[in-house]
Amino acid sequence: MIQTQNLVKRYGREFAVNQLNLTVRQGTVFGIVGENGAGKTTTLSMLATLTVPTSGQAFIAGYEVTHQPHEVRRAIGYMPDSFGVYDELTVMEYLRFYADCYGVDRGTAERRAKELLEWVDLGAKQHSYVNALSRGMQQRLEIARCLMHDPEVLILDEPSSGLDPRSRLEMRAVLQRLRSLGKTILISSHILHELGSIADEIGIMRGGELSAIASVNVMLAHSDAFRTLWISGTGPREAWERAFADDPHVLNVVEKRPAVEVLYAGTVEQQAQLMKSLMDRGVVLYQFAERPTDIEELFLRLTDQGEEAD
Repeated sequence: MIQTQNLVKRYGREFAVNQLNLTVRQGTVFGIVGENGAGKTTTLSMLATLTVPTSGQAFIAGYEVTHQPHEVRRAIGYMPDSFGVYDELTVMEYLRFYADCYGVDRGTAERRAKELLEWVDLGAKQHSYVNALSRGMQQRLEIARCLMHDPEVLILDEPSSGLDPRSRLEMRAVLQRLRSLGKTILISSHILHELGSIADEIGIMRGGELSAIASVNVMLAHSDAFRTLWISGTGPREAWERAFADDPHVLNVVEKRPAVEVLYAGTVEQQAQLMKSLMDRGVVLYQFAERPTDIEELFLRLTDQGEEAD
């Protein structure tokens, strides 16, 4: 549904996007994660036909973005990372305006606008002015706007950017509902765990290149294999080191005073053996608890980036 082939965007000698090869299967959600300046926005802007690639090709719903931009625009709903609003339009007028732009007939537009506003929890705001809405409400309105012409593909550039914690949770709930629509979604963020409950696949973008890709299902399937133990206590340092060295299930130990964080690949029973090994060596334990393994840590291990993280 979305495919790029050696896609490049260069400004002078600087590469904003360099030889990008990406495939997003129909009906799936692909998340791109990267720091500011990694090339996420440039990539999405090229796919939305707003930025012309320097070289390479990109296809959406079978249409090539450079040579068939009008067809691509009808196939996508695009939400930029920043957008303007219309001061003198109400929420309903705003959605009707965009429906007119896409040639949606008035009856369908009216019905769809009301349904979408309920869907993004803005049903009570249909007569409010757009510029009077909070940032979080405006972001959710943009999701509704993207869906007004019922596109096959959604391209969302950091939809949770600039939101307070409550608004971020509300946006995440809306994004999770999008999965039920069966649309193909490409979404960017600079925070990996934000996409963990939304995406089917996640890619890391660095310096304009897609450096790693992993399936969220694979990460979740491995979540039981990798456990994070939080252990605190007192005892000789060599006792701690020997207990960890003798246990083959200990993958990594990070000292985080007043405790140590242990990445562990064993069962609950094997954890009990590690606890016994520590106590047999004279360690007095204050805490021995399991914590959920962070999705970033799993991603780095599953994409062979663990050594860099360590």
